[in-house]
Amino acid sequence: MTLSAPGDNQQPIRRTVGRCVARDGQPLTPADRAALAQLAQYRTRTPKGVFIYYSAEEMDADRMRWTVDAVVEKHR
Repeated sequence: MTLSAPGDNQQPIRRTVGRCVARDGQPLTPADRAALAQLAQYRTRTPKGVFIYYSAEEMDADRMRWTVDAVVEKHR
């Protein structure tokens, strides 16, 4: 199913590929629980908090520093 914005020349807003299986009210399978547990262990190196930046360059510098810290930590 494709939904389009008003107008004939607009790009599709959303496209669903494959088959979606509804799981309403069904318990999680052991494979689902294992996948969730693995995702829960993923750690980002971005510290928690609210950051206020006055320029995109400041934000990019922090993000790059956090990314470099994560790469260095992973390869230790």
